[in-house]
Order: sequence, then structure tokens, then C-alpha cells
Amino acid sequence: MNATDNIYKGHNETQIQLMKEECIVVDNNDTPIRPGSKKECHLMENINQGLLHRAFSIFLFNTENKLLLQRRALEKITFPGYWTNTVCSHPLWLENELVEKDARGVRVAAQRKLLHELGVPFEEAPIDAFTFMTKIHYVSPSVEDPQWGEHEIDHILVIKRNVNVKPEPNEVMDYKYVSQDELKEMFAAEDRGEIKLTPWFRLIAQNHLQPWWNDVDNVTKYVEPSDKIHKYV
Repeated sequence: MNATDNIYKGHNETQIQLMKEECIVVDNNDTPIRPGSKKECHLMENINQGLLHRAFSIFLFNTENKLLLQRRALEKITFPGYWTNTVCSHPLWLENELVEKDARGVRVAAQRKLLHELGVPFEEAPIDAFTFMTKIHYVSPSVEDPQWGEHEIDHILVIKRNVNVKPEPNEVMDYKYVSQDELKEMFAAEDRGEIKLTPWFRLIAQNHLQPWWNDVDNVTKYVEPSDKIHKYV
């Protein structure tokens, strides 16, 4: 058994193949440097040396102003079985996902992953329906398998649409819409050890989400400059 086999021991083959995707390695100002495989970007041995990549987090609200959450499939290599925001993933080192103007590259990637993970058709989540809000910089080792982790500059996107959800079982094991009070109860349930929430979701929800949620029909007035990065490292 070689070193790569050891790294992936016990993990799902579909998720292992996705580790070949090329993420966008960035500097501390979120300037793209080069492509880096999903595997390279998520190994703690590289993260501990400062390797940083670009990500995005989608917060999708329906017309009842409830937030769509997903529970990550047990097949996921990092944070399996954790509840999190609608979708959290990565733009890839592709021409159309590297476009910086108006965060278009990230919004293109968001539409792609909303389809991949939750089965939401492109026409139900147009690229222009996503609003870029701000960025956060955070690091989180994976508790279940500490050789893996996250070190990201996460672009946060808000969208308000009613959508049809058909989860991909290899990505998502459950989903639900929650009110603000129901989300607070989920925080309390995590504090009691009953469920798990991803660290980036908790960071965003507790530090940024409430004013957007309270005024989601006018969320554009809360948009921050693209060079502003909230650091949690």
C-alpha cells in the first residue's frame, strides 16, 4: 500500500476522484497564484505550511425567508455528516470560474455546485441571482480525520429563490429549510453534542448572517468591497 492509498484508506471512491479537481490557490489577499488539486489544498501538512485556497458558501432563502441547509453525506472526506449552509465548495482553475469582475467566476461555480449537490437546475438559480456579500479567511482541521482540513478564503453568496431540490446521495444525506429560531436551536443542539455544524457555517452564521436574513429582500445594501476579508485565523 503506497502513501496515497494510506491517505484515502476507508474513503469513498467517488469522493477520491473529486480530489483531482484543481482548486484556486490564493495569497492572503485572495489573489490567484496557481492551480492546486483538491487533495493538495485539503491536506493539513500543506495547510500547516500556509497553503490557502478559494472557496464559496451559498445561503439560499425561499420566499418564506427560510434558509436551506444540507447535511453532508457520510461519504465526504472532510466533515462527513455535518449540517452546513446550502452549499459550500470551490471555484476551479477554469477560465469561466477565474473571472474576478463582479465575483462572476465564483457565481458560475456556485450555480454548477448547486446543481451537482442539490440537483437545482440552472434556470432555477441564474448566475445573476447570486449576490456576493463578503469574504472570510478561516482554518479548520477535520475532527474525524485530522490529516485533512480547510484553509480558505470563503466568498459568501446569498440568493433568494424557490427551487426544486433533488440531492445527490454521495454529496448530501439530508436537507431542510429553517427559520432563524430553528437555526438557534440547532446551535443549542450542537452545544449539547446532539448534532454537528461545520465550523465555517457557524462562523458566518454567528458573525454575519443576521442582518442579511432580517432584510434579505434588500441584501445588496450590505455588500462589502471585494478586497475586504474578515480574518478568523
